[in-house]
Amino acid sequence: MSKLGTLSTLYVTQYLGIGFITVGLAAILRAGGTSLDTLAALNVIGLIWPIKFLWAPLLDRYGSRRHGHYRSWLVVLQSGMVLALLLLLPFTEPAKQLGPVTLVCAGYVLLSATQDIAVDAVAVRALADSERGTGNGIQIAAGYLGNLIGGGLCVVVYDRFGWAPAVLLLAVLTAAGLIVVRAYREPERADRLAGTGAAYRALLSVFGQPGCRGWTFGVVPLLYVGAGAAYALVTPALVDAGWSLARIGVVTGIVTSVPAVVAALVAGGLTGRIGRSGVLVAGGAAIVISTGLLLPLLNGHAPVTATTVALCCFMAAYTVVNVVLYTVNMDYSRAESGGTDFTVLSSFGLICSFVAASIGLAAAGRLGYPAVGAAAAVLVCLGVVLGITHQRRYRGTPRRPTAAPGMEKVASS
Repeated sequence: MSKLGTLSTLYVTQYLGIGFITVGLAAILRAGGTSLDTLAALNVIGLIWPIKFLWAPLLDRYGSRRHGHYRSWLVVLQSGMVLALLLLLPFTEPAKQLGPVTLVCAGYVLLSATQDIAVDAVAVRALADSERGTGNGIQIAAGYLGNLIGGGLCVVVYDRFGWAPAVLLLAVLTAAGLIVVRAYREPERADRLAGTGAAYRALLSVFGQPGCRGWTFGVVPLLYVGAGAAYALVTPALVDAGWSLARIGVVTGIVTSVPAVVAALVAGGLTGRIGRSGVLVAGGAAIVISTGLLLPLLNGHAPVTATTVALCCFMAAYTVVNVVLYTVNMDYSRAESGGTDFTVLSSFGLICSFVAASIGLAAAGRLGYPAVGAAAAVLVCLGVVLGITHQRRYRGTPRRPTAAPGMEKVASS
């Protein structure tokens, strides 16, 4: 299997359970009578992802020389994810067995987040400069596919056939990643970090590279806060406009995922062809235009077809920008500490997204939805301008050693 095929399978399988837990399981629990307050509390386990940088250095430092540094982690983590899903089988009435279900789900999220560190490190080492956009497009598309399959298909299976078939489907699909991991021969590492201290110093030294602080603390917050604040308005605006929770869930969780997947893959391919700046301009302009398309919704008018089209456009545009942000984060990820570097840079983006939601909703309470939407568009424009300036100044500056050789297929044994 090609390296992009390997990465695609691993990224998709790690998000299947996440999609099920955050979307599918939430719907199943709600149908079983779980309160909204309890569902909100369950979302706390999702905070494991933004803080995974705390243990990312351990994966860069420790790993088997015999079985492959990151491959040894992937075998254990992918197996653990399958086992965690199988552990859900006995809880046929999850709403009545919430404690153990939550515990198992938290374990799965921890394993999935840690697996993401290892896969990102493999991607940093394996992908050439021209392939990073495609690789990150695949990663982002995988998240949406996880929602579609884990949060959509598995709910349909649950509704028609019951709990056990739905969970078994998830486990079988996730186990596909094990086949790929067994067939992956990792090039031997010649740049293993000297110790745990050196591994953890990478958490801060990554920002010492030319332009990294300007990108991380300038471009990233402007784009994520702008786009995130606008998107945070969508659900409450839909509720205010009279949409049912079921319709909101289908449109925002499933329908908009389809164009987002396509946008991620297209943007990833274009990033290697026309450059980071060109795709960033296209994505930023699309966010501004699609925010304008959302103005009727923000003013309280939400016809189904027009609103759905506007939301699809916005999510596709948001995804395009996200691909560029992830690609430049990978540009700044060094081969010897790729898991740590990429994780800490992307985790900051996740934190910005959480902050953006709070800022957007708080501001909307005082200024109204349209004013926040306009301000969000301005922030995105500023982020695009700063991003272009950054790329003109720093693009092509040597930042990390040459990536290790690509991945190769070997016979399973």
